[in-house]
Amino acid sequence: MSPTSDFDPLAYNAQPYSGGDPFADYKESELDLEGLVDLADRRLGGAVVDANDEFFAHRENLLRTEAAVFDPQAFGHKGKVMDGWETRRRRGPSAERPHPAPEDHDWALVRLALPGLLRVVNVDTAHFRGNQPTEVSVEAASVPGTPTTEELLAAEWTEIVPRTPVYGHAANTYEINSARRWTHLRLKQFPDGGIARLRVYGEPIADPKWLAAQGSFDVAALLNGGAVEDASDRFFSAPENIIAPGRSHKMNDGWENRRRRDAEHDWVRFRLTSQTQVRALEIDTAYLKGNAAGWITVLARDAHGAAPEAWTEILPRTRLQPDSEHRFVLDTPVTATHVRTDVFPDGGIARLHVFGSPTEAGFRQLQERWDRAQS
Repeated sequence: MSPTSDFDPLAYNAQPYSGGDPFADYKESELDLEGLVDLADRRLGGAVVDANDEFFAHRENLLRTEAAVFDPQAFGHKGKVMDGWETRRRRGPSAERPHPAPEDHDWALVRLALPGLLRVVNVDTAHFRGNQPTEVSVEAASVPGTPTTEELLAAEWTEIVPRTPVYGHAANTYEINSARRWTHLRLKQFPDGGIARLRVYGEPIADPKWLAAQGSFDVAALLNGGAVEDASDRFFSAPENIIAPGRSHKMNDGWENRRRRDAEHDWVRFRLTSQTQVRALEIDTAYLKGNAAGWITVLARDAHGAAPEAWTEILPRTRLQPDSEHRFVLDTPVTATHVRTDVFPDGGIARLHVFGSPTEAGFRQLQERWDRAQS
């Protein structure tokens, strides 16, 4: 039973599914999650390393990128088939003590794809209406390398979400106030139950030693500490996809805006890893065949330069071909902390790669940021 006084877990249940749209009564998050990067994204390399129990539904479902689905007719030999992580019901030690103890819980260990500063954790219980956990807590650890389950269980853990009641069939979101760089999470559910998805939003912090060893690299990439600061449109798919690793695998794996019906144009603004000497650009329109951007201009600015707000054109307005890679070597390197892609009049981009290497000042910035995030 919960140690929380005056806590009625039944108040957190959703009503049984009665047909129609299963999301009609879903409890949405009260936080604005638009534009945030999921540091545990499976596509970027996140993984559920282990769990103590996954009797009804596999732990790997926690990091599936699509929303959880519900089939009311899907039953297997173990019971209802759920799209999430679900453990068996816990029991007490005897007939005289049939209930689990207050400290009894199940756990899952999650490796972040992008270690960094955490801002919001979303414990999504979609479609778990009376079988969600009573409460959850989340702990974080910073463990170098690729640790085993045993090494993770023996690590030093810090509680970032205290034990808190959770709603069934809901996005249970928690703001995090931590200045430390974390690599792994431990999700605890009390005493048992099911969770559909786990999302871990935050700001990646790349290892400066790893970046220095590479020399020149993609300074816009999420994996290397790049970020999308803003965009004119997020209608069909997120601009953060543009700096995701690998090639796009389908149309909505890149950035696509709505069709413009005015004389303006669309754009995305990126923050680079640090102050950088930019030498080359690659723009990919993979899978965008009838809806790729028509033309593109790339601009850069140096927030630490003599004119920190001034944008300089580094790629003049250039025709893009659908479903194609486009490569451009700059005549001379350009010092920049930000780049902006302007697309005319509208349309999509699958990927943008900005190749270069940090300046001496840029490497100092990376090291200072890294040092601040270690304590």
